[in-house]
Amino acid sequence: MWSLPLLRHTEVPPKVTENFILSGYRFPNYSLRECLASAFRPTNETGNFWTHFLPIFVFTYHFLEVFTWEGAPEPSNPFFYPFWNYFLGVLYLLLGSSLAHLLNSMSLIIREICFFVDYGTISAYTVGSSLAYYYYIHPQAGIPEIGFEGQNSTQRKSLNADEESWLSASFHTQVQQFFESLYIPSSCLIAIICVITCCNTRQCWRKYRYAVRTLVFLLPFFISSTPVFYRLSMSSPSSSSPHLFSTMAAFFYRHCFWLVVSAIFNISKIPERFSPGIFDIWGHSHQWFHCCTFLSILDELQMIKVEMWDLLLNPTLVLSSATPPRLPGPTLWSTYGVMVLLQGCIACVIAWFGWQAYQIYQPEQKKIKGH
Repeated sequence: MWSLPLLRHTEVPPKVTENFILSGYRFPNYSLRECLASAFRPTNETGNFWTHFLPIFVFTYHFLEVFTWEGAPEPSNPFFYPFWNYFLGVLYLLLGSSLAHLLNSMSLIIREICFFVDYGTISAYTVGSSLAYYYYIHPQAGIPEIGFEGQNSTQRKSLNADEESWLSASFHTQVQQFFESLYIPSSCLIAIICVITCCNTRQCWRKYRYAVRTLVFLLPFFISSTPVFYRLSMSSPSSSSPHLFSTMAAFFYRHCFWLVVSAIFNISKIPERFSPGIFDIWGHSHQWFHCCTFLSILDELQMIKVEMWDLLLNPTLVLSSATPPRLPGPTLWSTYGVMVLLQGCIACVIAWFGWQAYQIYQPEQKKIKGH
């Protein structure tokens, strides 16, 4: 493994090269075993692998903390269905990204498929976030009768007079209809569109591919974050849990901050843009992009946990007769069913683009093997 040469950007196919990364490329005919072993050898993909593989264990540790809370239901309780789907979305994202960077040197065709899968996992993550936002953060979220007592089951979360007045406005009715009928389908549709767009950047718009891939995921962010914006717009420190509300808001703002920073790294290609060849192995922009992305996910997880804790403290949401009923509780179909259906659609998209990549790169791959 260590005797395999690392190549310069002039020695590999142009489709393999990254802007301002001049060396450290693996030859695009590695075996599976050689790709796995390259995780322990300094290449220009080693840092990309570890900056998303190690966070899997950090995220899992913070995720499992919820099940140790006093008064929390069993992990299999329907209350946790959205949370488990969020976990699966994040796991797909981190594992898919790390494996894409590790295995992409097996062939040009496999390289394309690896990154198609990577884009698909990002979309799965955004829908997983949407499910968690919908059931835990939306102002009308509540815990239905699911067979457990919260830590303070006698507490009730009520809405103050100003919020009730605002809730009764026609705007609220329209927003409520959007959440009940369109929010989750919109998140899924936008996620699929994003996968198609990002896969297209492998062949089209290559000059602006990083900007397109980054900006195209702004739309699912705004769609999936609608419950958070809605919650922030109607709540205030005078609500029933001012400390928890301010904590949730702080985590969300930090989540947004890290997303912006990660986007800047991914588009600008700083620092390697100013010193080509210096950051080929360690410290280039994609590694910083991975780190900032994970920090945003970690803050998002903490934000969701704050809202879950609030629901467990206040298990019943009592509204006046002028307000609409709370959102329905999670079910297997509305959570796992949505994710399975989404994954099926994404798999079809990946299969289509994978077939296109096979037709494009098969002749070139034969030349490389012959050489």
